[in-house]
Amino acid sequence: MADRVVDYLVREIAALGVRHLFGVDGANIEDLYDAVFDSSGALTGIVAKHEFSAATMADGYARSTGALGVVAATSGGGAMNLVAGLAESFTSRVPVLALVGQPPTTLEGKGAFQDTSGSAGAIDAVRLFGAISRFCARIDAPAALPDALDRAIGAARRGGPAVLLLPKDVQQSDASALPPVRPRTHAARQDAGALPKVRAALRAATRTGKVVLIAGDQVARDNARTELARLAHALDASVGVAPDAKDVYDNADPGFRGVAGSMGHPELTEALRAAELCLLVGTRMPVTARTGLDQLLGDIAVASIGVAPPHLPALHASSTDLAVTLADLATEFAGARTQSAPTAPHPPTPLAVPPADGPWPRYREIIETVAAELPSGTDIFADAGNTGAAVVHHLPVSRGARFVVALGMGGMGYAFGAGIGSAFARHQGPDGVRRTIVIAGDGAFFMHGMEIHTAIEHSLPITFLILNNNAHAMCVTREQLYYRDRYSFNRFRPAHPGAGVAAMFPTLPARTARTVDDLAAALRQDAESTGPSFISIDCDPDEIPPFAPFLAAVPS
Repeated sequence: MADRVVDYLVREIAALGVRHLFGVDGANIEDLYDAVFDSSGALTGIVAKHEFSAATMADGYARSTGALGVVAATSGGGAMNLVAGLAESFTSRVPVLALVGQPPTTLEGKGAFQDTSGSAGAIDAVRLFGAISRFCARIDAPAALPDALDRAIGAARRGGPAVLLLPKDVQQSDASALPPVRPRTHAARQDAGALPKVRAALRAATRTGKVVLIAGDQVARDNARTELARLAHALDASVGVAPDAKDVYDNADPGFRGVAGSMGHPELTEALRAAELCLLVGTRMPVTARTGLDQLLGDIAVASIGVAPPHLPALHASSTDLAVTLADLATEFAGARTQSAPTAPHPPTPLAVPPADGPWPRYREIIETVAAELPSGTDIFADAGNTGAAVVHHLPVSRGARFVVALGMGGMGYAFGAGIGSAFARHQGPDGVRRTIVIAGDGAFFMHGMEIHTAIEHSLPITFLILNNNAHAMCVTREQLYYRDRYSFNRFRPAHPGAGVAAMFPTLPARTARTVDDLAAALRQDAESTGPSFISIDCDPDEIPPFAPFLAAVPS
C-alpha cells in the first residue's frame, strides 16, 4: 500500500510520544482510523460515544500527562460536536490537536454533504474553529501538511487547541515525498524586564512581613509542583490554590490554606489579611478564584508570574515554564527567611451552610466519606454544578494524584470523557493499578454519562460516582435565592441511575447507596477492582452547597 497522508500523520503523531487518539469514526475520517490500524500499535484508536467526550478525553489526557492530546472527528455534525470541548481546552490553555475530516476538495462549494469549506454559502470551518483554537488550517494539498502540522504542534504546546481540516481526497493522497516533521523546541520564555521587579517585591516583603502564594493550574501544566513547594518553603509562605488547581500543592502541608474564591476557605482569607504581599503563580485569578478576595487583594501588594497577566492589578512577569522560573526563585530565596516552627497539618475549615431538611445525606458527609475511602493517589475529576462545588471545597487531594475540574467553560459532562482520557495514560501507577474517580451530578450524567460505555469497553479502573438529586440543582438553588422560589424548571421526576446502569451493563458493578455507610462499603469494594464501577447516591436538591455567592444571598 502506498504511503498515504493519513499514514504520515499517524507516524508523526506517534513520534511525539502520543499513544492514544480519541474520536468518533465517520466517512470523512475513516482513512485515519485505517492508518491507525496499520500502525502496529504505535497509536491506539479510541472510539468515544460523542465527539464532545472525545475532545474532553484528549483534554484530560493532556492535563494528566503534560503531553499533547489528539482528537479526531468526521465532517458536519461530528465536527460541530467538537466545539464545546475545544472551547474548554482553549480557555484553559490545554494542548490538544484536532484532526477534522472534510468532504473532498473536488466537491467544495458544489453541494457536498456536510460541506464546511466556506464556499457557495457553506459554513466556514476555518473561521469557526479559528475562534476557539491557537491555530487552524485547511490542508488543500499534501505538500502543505508538514509545515501546517509543525505550526499546529507548536501552537498547541504554547497552550490551547490547534485544528487541521483534512479533506478526504487529501487524506488518501500519496505522502511518500513528505519530509518528517521535527517540531521545534521552544525554550522557556521569561520576562527579563519584569522578573527583577517581582524579585525585589518578594525581597522587600520577606524583610517586613508574610508572603501568600496563590497557585493555579499552569503549575500542573508545567510540572512545577516540586519547584512551587521549594519556593513556598524558602519564603515561609502560606499557600492557597485556585479551584481548578487543588493538586498543585500538598493539601496536607502545614502551610496549605485551602482554596481561593467562590468555593474557598477562611484560612486563606485570614492569611491574606496578615500578608505583606500576595504572589500569584500560574493563575489569572478569574472570578471563581477571587470571589470575596477583591478588597483584600486591593489592600496589599500583588505580584504575578505566569503565561498571561491576571484579571486584577498586579506586577506581572511572564513565564512560559514555571518549573524553570520557580526553581530560580527558590534558589535565590533559600535561607532568606527564618522558618516557622513546624505545626501539625490541619484541614481547612469548611464554610457554614444552611441546614437542609431532606432525608438524604449531605454533600459534606458524602465527600468526606469519599475522602476517607479513596486509595492514596486516586485521580479525581469533578463535574460542574453543586456537586463540583462540594468536591472542590471538601475533598482533599493526595500527593501524586491529579485533580481536574473544568472551569474554563464549565461544561456539564466534561468529567466523564476527561477522566477516561486521563485513565488511559495513568491507570498504571508506581504501586500497580491507579484508580480514577469521576464525581458528577445526575444532570451531567444525563448529558454525557453514557461515555461509561467506553470505560467498560477498555476495562479502565474508574469509579463513576453520581450524586443524584433529580435536578439541575445549581439552577434550583438559583431559582430559590434569586427568583423567590416561585417556580422550578429544573426539578426532574425521580430516576434511578444505579439500577438503570446495572440493567444496561450486566458486567459492570453498579450500586445504589442509600447512606454514607453504603457508600463507604461500595468504595471499599471498588478499591480492590481493576475495572470500572458505578455508584449512585441520592442527595438533597434543596441543599445549598459551599459556594460563597449563594451563601451571601441566603436570607438572614
